[in-house]
Amino acid sequence: MITSTSKSVILWGFVSIALIVLSAPTIVVLGSSLTAGNMITFPPEGLSLKWYAAILRATDLRDAFLRSVFVSAVCTIVAIPAGTFAGIALAKYAVRFEKAIQVYLLLPFTIPLIGSGIGLMLIFGNAGVLGQLWPVGIACCVINLPFMIWAVTASAASLDPDLELAAANCGAGPLQTFLYVTLPAVTPGIISGSLLMFILALNEFLVSLLLVDARIVTLPVQIYNSIRSIITPDLAAISVVFIACAVAAIFLLDRLVGLDIFLKSK
Repeated sequence: MITSTSKSVILWGFVSIALIVLSAPTIVVLGSSLTAGNMITFPPEGLSLKWYAAILRATDLRDAFLRSVFVSAVCTIVAIPAGTFAGIALAKYAVRFEKAIQVYLLLPFTIPLIGSGIGLMLIFGNAGVLGQLWPVGIACCVINLPFMIWAVTASAASLDPDLELAAANCGAGPLQTFLYVTLPAVTPGIISGSLLMFILALNEFLVSLLLVDARIVTLPVQIYNSIRSIITPDLAAISVVFIACAVAAIFLLDRLVGLDIFLKSK
């Protein structure tokens, strides 16, 4: 018979293995970015911050990073109203074909991303805007919008309908009720969904590769183009910057709404 102590040992053994597997790539990239050598290696050949200084001087990487931030901003700005209204509608109102819509929101996980990317490329190509940056933000919003909708839906579902009825009984109109009761209640979902959309768009590679040209590549595409020739430590350094952005977003999310709200929305 397995004792409680043995169960704890086995459980923590699996947890430790999972933590090692998940953190190993980050540790390797971080160590490689701190190497004093000229080639990417792990363990690093000495410790140095010169590759972080190098990416500050690399105008191509800096410009690509700013383009990625622009794409993420466009994605988030479009996702906030679209995801908020859709999430509230699905959570609070009897929407026709609701089950079909819920199934449709699972499509990003069932349709290969390359298929969505090619379809978006044809749409933007026919519209004559292919090769510009803002369509990439729209495309990132399209493929990731379910995350925003789910986050808002989770917050809207927990809203007590009596609060809205009380506001109406006090003379508040539909717009006032929405602005002063419904919207504040779903704000945690809006914040968590927005941060997630920003990070997903910042790291989007395949759709960006299909929709941009060589003059305006985003940072993931720039890194991909660079590693096709040689992998240097400055690419590891810029990858660490990406990881730092994700960690900062998680910290900000925890400070603003709490990670428990975010996890409940998944």
